[in-house]
Amino acid sequence: MNNNGFKFSSSGQGIVSGQCLPSDNEPEMISLRPERLADYIGQGETIETLKIAIEAARIRGEALEHVLLHGPPGLGKTTLAHIIANEMGGRLVITSGPALEKGGDLIGMLTQLETGDVFFVDEIHRLSKAVEELLYPAMEDYCIDFVFDKGINARSHRFRLKQFVLVGATTRVGLLSSPLRDRFGLFRSLDFYDQADLEKIVNRSARLLDLQIDPRGAAELARRSRGTPRIVNRLLKRVRDYAQVRCDGRISKSAVADALRLEGVDSQGLTSLDRRYLQTIIDYYAGGPVGIEAIAATLLEETDTLVDVVEPYLLKTGLLVRTSSGRKAASAAFSHLGYPVEQ
Repeated sequence: MNNNGFKFSSSGQGIVSGQCLPSDNEPEMISLRPERLADYIGQGETIETLKIAIEAARIRGEALEHVLLHGPPGLGKTTLAHIIANEMGGRLVITSGPALEKGGDLIGMLTQLETGDVFFVDEIHRLSKAVEELLYPAMEDYCIDFVFDKGINARSHRFRLKQFVLVGATTRVGLLSSPLRDRFGLFRSLDFYDQADLEKIVNRSARLLDLQIDPRGAAELARRSRGTPRIVNRLLKRVRDYAQVRCDGRISKSAVADALRLEGVDSQGLTSLDRRYLQTIIDYYAGGPVGIEAIAATLLEETDTLVDVVEPYLLKTGLLVRTSSGRKAASAAFSHLGYPVEQ
């Protein structure tokens, strides 16, 4: 428990996980995904760019340029890959960087693609060097080179691929090599959603799930959702369960507040891991600056989890400051957690 009496529950940690959870793949959650660009809420500039590029590709009768999507987890990168496939009339094939361990894994998938198919690679920054180098000719010339035998008996064979669209998604664009990054024709960065767009998503999801939610309830849920559509839909499920059991089924502001208190999500959308992160900097390192490795060791958490899942929102809300010498808790973090504000 911290100085303002907030109990550090661990239940909210899974809600903000950067990975897809089993509940995200349930039919009713998949049904919340928009299928067309016209139905997509938010990310206005990215959507407009994709609309123009897709329409131009249709007019020319060509495949869309390869697309690289960058941004924190849960902002709609996978959803946009589904939409691109729907708009282009192709099939979507999904994999991830860590899953493509060998060159043969990539070759097997690429040779199965048909013209207009969308090949979506999540966490593309985690591709091995050998697999990445196989992608270069596939992206540029729609071909892959096989090498048979070794030494003086080595022979090369070029296999022609159908014109496919590679959609790469990454949370760490800085880890992409320049040769791979330069082969993408469209590079768009997704940002956290504002309150108004999140309220639209809440109301749309509530309609699709046949839920009753009042405007104040939708606003409160949107405010606590960390600017992330994936999280707003996860929280909506938790609030729905609470409202059906403890209330009359209608989702009000008080129902949202009570349900999310049980989940360990506070008034600013911070979970137990967020609060423990900030509390560690304040209690153990006098407010910082401190290196991310030291924080991870103290919390017994993976550094990647903190960098990819926790820090983006804390930086966005001004609760955390990154300096050349490490991380510092901002005065707003002291105030939010009930500590005396440093002068």
